Amino acid sequence: MSALPTFPASRPGRFWGLLFLAALITGVGLLAAHQMEISGHIITGMNNHVVWGTPHVFAVFMIVAASGALNVASIGSVFGKPMYKARAPLSALLCAALLAGGLMVLMLDLGRPERVIVAATHYNFHSVFAWNVFLYSGMFALVAIYLWTLFEKRMAPWSRRAGLAAFVWRFVLTTGTGSIFGFLVARQAYQSAVLAPLFIVMSFAWGLAVFILAQGAMLRLAGAVLDHDVHRRLRDLLATFIVASLYMVMVYHLTNLYFARQGAFERFMLLEGGIYTAMFWLGYVVVGTVVPLALLFRPGFGGRNAAAWASAAVVIGALAFLYAFIIGGQAYPLQLFPGYEVTSSFMDGQIAPYSPSMPELLLGIGGMGAALLITLVGARLFNMLPADARRPETPSDIAAGETAGEP
Repeated sequence: MSALPTFPASRPGRFWGLLFLAALITGVGLLAAHQMEISGHIITGMNNHVVWGTPHVFAVFMIVAASGALNVASIGSVFGKPMYKARAPLSALLCAALLAGGLMVLMLDLGRPERVIVAATHYNFHSVFAWNVFLYSGMFALVAIYLWTLFEKRMAPWSRRAGLAAFVWRFVLTTGTGSIFGFLVARQAYQSAVLAPLFIVMSFAWGLAVFILAQGAMLRLAGAVLDHDVHRRLRDLLATFIVASLYMVMVYHLTNLYFARQGAFERFMLLEGGIYTAMFWLGYVVVGTVVPLALLFRPGFGGRNAAAWASAAVVIGALAFLYAFIIGGQAYPLQLFPGYEVTSSFMDGQIAPYSPSMPELLLGIGGMGAALLITLVGARLFNMLPADARRPETPSDIAAGETAGEP
């Protein structure tokens, strides 16, 4: 057996190049936020109807994926699965990194980010937004404690308890994120109890997809491989989560169709919504569901990188779904008086226009760059390669597809 690999021993040049790229993307995102602050939101596509734009699509994705990324560690610590336990440090690091990147976008998109101190010191507990202040900060604290128990031998006996606490908290956190929309009565698309479990199930697929991409990149930089059985189990788990997510999306739309007042919205979203309908059917259903399932059930389509390609497709599909859900849900007019047509100078009864601007897009991508930057620095400082990673012993290792989804 070859010596255990270290990160990023085999390709330090690529590591520093990737680190510089992540820092550059983060910096561009910060510059975009600065431009939005000094010029005002007039330079964005947002308006009085669509107040959550493209940055919120990226922010919600990263926050939900953060919860799902921690699921890998939870399977190991809470349910005692050794294969997943070996991935617990990277899983917890990704959770913290994605959560930090998502909150960075969220705060900088407010227009007055310095006023976050008000949200942190004045609470209206009738608002789900106030609850999330505690949920996000609590998640950071629990993940930090969990990582402590993983790296400090004296704290090892507390690892399972810390993992269980983080496991429970991640469910509560994702429930809070889904409830932001589920409790919102001023939008026709939202106000549904199905949204909390929908976001929980989607977090499994999104978080695992990001984890597979991150793990594959780290293995590539370290010149390491994983056993084929590990690769297969992660691939099968991702396929299961994708199917479960599709099922919950179907339940959400069928629930809406059951209520007569939601019929017009469902027709808009599924048939007549233009870009939003295309985002849902082509972006989420085709790219985010059908393509990855084809790659996962028929790995020959994607070769040895089938899991990585499938994970990338899941991420693209997730962003497409959130674009249709968040922005399309705001663009569709609220039915103030069901059965009557309402018109006014404030565009009541009309589909609100929205076109994402470059600053919005750069800010969202900048948040993902920040998550990548945090992950690279953390992995470099603490060598968070999976404990079962090994150096390839024969040329057939790579040919057999044992690289666990290298990108």
